[in-house]
Amino acid sequence: MNHYPWQLSQPIQAIVFDCDGTLCQLEGIDFIAKQNGKEHLVEAMTASAMNTTGVNAELYAKRLELVTPHRDQLHALGHHYYENRVPHSQEIIQIFKRLNKSVFIVSAGLYPAVKIFGQKLEVPEENIFAVDVHFDEYGNYDGFEKHSPLIHAHKGKREIVTQLKSEHPNVIHIGDGANDIVTYDLVTRFVGYGGVAYRKKVAERCEYYVNTLSLATFLPLALTRDEYFLLTTHEKSLYEEGLAAMHQGGVTLQNITPDTIFTEPLL
Repeated sequence: MNHYPWQLSQPIQAIVFDCDGTLCQLEGIDFIAKQNGKEHLVEAMTASAMNTTGVNAELYAKRLELVTPHRDQLHALGHHYYENRVPHSQEIIQIFKRLNKSVFIVSAGLYPAVKIFGQKLEVPEENIFAVDVHFDEYGNYDGFEKHSPLIHAHKGKREIVTQLKSEHPNVIHIGDGANDIVTYDLVTRFVGYGGVAYRKKVAERCEYYVNTLSLATFLPLALTRDEYFLLTTHEKSLYEEGLAAMHQGGVTLQNITPDTIFTEPLL
């Protein structure tokens, strides 16, 4: 039986997730900025970076200087991330792990918070990449990891994904921002995610763009047809939920005509 045009023909070995706005419904720096009374200035900079320019070192430094996050705030943010995780994110990660696929979080977010969130999602610590932050002995903000590639939109995630591909030739990447789509030509498949925030310039460049909040819609795009039959009954129900969402327009599929999305019984 032939696979559909949107269905992977070969299994991928690794999945790269963005964090803020993809695995969770928060933009972490904006969340803390609101706590510290700087939300109006910081949110505008974040929106510009996510929609058009991507992250850069100057922007990164300026936002942190405005917000000056305390160590305790970043630890708490990790738990807020988890409480605001995208529907089915944890279940999808467990499916990938059970199918022996490596799961990574690659984020321009702040490492103390992203690490806590990732660990709660059961992503191995060594598979979590983000920008570290420095504190003084009282937990006050004292700078950030200025040499991190992740503060540079046009090379950060490309550099990390290139490293990952040395061990995982077939990689799928899902993310919501301008600094995610820079890996488009490196990965086996890039999937844009607009479930939390629709970003027009990202959507226009994506062959596959998810418009639903639930990550169940991502599952059919990440597995081969044969892998479907390896799923448990519950996992198949999530897959089929994703298929139903696709059928209802939950994924924008570029260069695929409507009559070739589903040309036969789904499974």
